[in-house]
Amino acid sequence: ELVKQYIQEALEVEWPAMARRRETLAMITPGLSDALELAIGLPVAGDGQAAAQREIVANLDNALDARRQRILVSRSAVNWVKWFALIVQAACTLTAIAMVHSDNRPAAWYAMGLFATAVAMCIFLLVAHDRPFTGALSVSPTPLVNVRPDSLLAEKGS
Repeated sequence: ELVKQYIQEALEVEWPAMARRRETLAMITPGLSDALELAIGLPVAGDGQAAAQREIVANLDNALDARRQRILVSRSAVNWVKWFALIVQAACTLTAIAMVHSDNRPAAWYAMGLFATAVAMCIFLLVAHDRPFTGALSVSPTPLVNVRPDSLLAEKGS
């Protein structure tokens, strides 16, 4: 239930907050912190139970780390220095291509077109990764939905 609560909280609260770049690392979601507290507080009677407890705590720690990584990625951005460097480098290279091929216009147009296409792809990639939790190319919460306990039970039932 606690894992289910955490995933629901991630879907309904964290994902929209990450899309708006408003999610912070300041708080742990209640479901995950309660699950970690419960796992640490479980009574252990034997090596098998101790190993199981360690695995549960390690997996919950992995979930916390994945959450931290998602939040850090959601707050990252492509700054103006990178944009400026890309535009200046593209302009310099296009100018150099034009100068080298100035005696052969078709070759100049072909070479400049190829390089301009490469620059356009770089810009596309920068735009796509600038806000990874918004837009058509956004990171979706599908992996979380797939490991939600109720979806796993539904899969076993069918």
